[in-house]
Amino acid sequence: MSKIAQRLGRVKPSPTVSLFGRVAELRAQGKNIIGLVAGEPDFDTPDNIKEAAIKSIRAGQTKYTPVDGIPALKEAISAKFKRENGLDYNADQIIVSVGGKHVIFNAMLATLSPGDEVIIPAPYWVSYPEMVMLCDGEPVIVPCRADRGFKLSPEDLDKAITPKTKWVILNSPSNPSGAAYSRDELKRITEVLKRHPHVMVLTDDIYEHLVYGNFTFSTPAQIEPELYPRTLTMNGVSKTYCMTGWRIGYAGGPKDVIKAMSAIQSHSTTNPTSISQYAAVEALTGPQDFIARNKAAFERRREFVVGALNAIPGITCHKPEGAFYVYPSCAAMIGKTRPDGKVINSDEDFVLYLLEDAGVGLVFGAGFGMSPYFRVSYAASDETLKDALSRIAKACAALT
Repeated sequence: MSKIAQRLGRVKPSPTVSLFGRVAELRAQGKNIIGLVAGEPDFDTPDNIKEAAIKSIRAGQTKYTPVDGIPALKEAISAKFKRENGLDYNADQIIVSVGGKHVIFNAMLATLSPGDEVIIPAPYWVSYPEMVMLCDGEPVIVPCRADRGFKLSPEDLDKAITPKTKWVILNSPSNPSGAAYSRDELKRITEVLKRHPHVMVLTDDIYEHLVYGNFTFSTPAQIEPELYPRTLTMNGVSKTYCMTGWRIGYAGGPKDVIKAMSAIQSHSTTNPTSISQYAAVEALTGPQDFIARNKAAFERRREFVVGALNAIPGITCHKPEGAFYVYPSCAAMIGKTRPDGKVINSDEDFVLYLLEDAGVGLVFGAGFGMSPYFRVSYAASDETLKDALSRIAKACAALT
């Protein structure tokens, strides 16, 4: 008899985490590897946030806190939702968890029963379908074509909804494609959801502040108030505030769902780290000027990376609206032969070739539910990106 639960037979390890580990392993062997795998800003956490954490330690704020977050952080989150999104969430409608991933997992565990379906647009963040399956749900993957900017069409959403549909997950801007829905695009999506009152909406807004040009961010409950009672609006401090390791995510939503999520959390992690919570209060209430500086750097990098990739024969790269990823096609590389005689049969083969031959770590598209593509994170210095793109171009030119 196996010691491992049967549900784990449906779940694959995260390819992004695995590749991040592989890059670290090769570096430890002394190899010169550029890692464009990790989904985290290369900028350091702002000093005022660090100082708030140090101050909390010195003040002895290192004990257990309320399971779902300290009052000061809930107040700061409520103010953020009101100020930036026009959404009213009271303290009993807010939960603070150990990162955005924890928020989503709690939500799925709290609401899914065997056979419940969750609609997930592809390409998707690698953990969405796995979390659904871990919670005995059924992911329903809806492909979003490149010629539509990797965005879910209202027609495809409508076709995917069944009486078993429990959630639709919307991630804008998206990991891995960087696609973001305009207000008009989101309005068309919400019009479909209005016709299906049994479907709840989980919106992953973690990249909210990383949108470029004249693009304006919107979130579903803000666009369509009718959806407010069945929308879980998730966010966190990881990307905007360069706090990936601090592990603070949060959400506002229906009281009954938040209460159920809190009950689960009380038996798993209990409260998020007290020190990180006090740091997050400072993040949300302190100076915000660095956000624009970081965003300008990311936008500059986006322009360079998209241009450099499109200059490589056989690579086609759509310019996204946000986040810090691009999701180029490597379709023209499939079937080509490496200098060592091996044939590239998939986007995974292509990414492994770039890692082995060019020393550039990327993530293959199959892990995000759409091939033949690959993800490039441009959360790296300008110099690093120039070196990486030069290596990629040289490696591609060596294929026959």
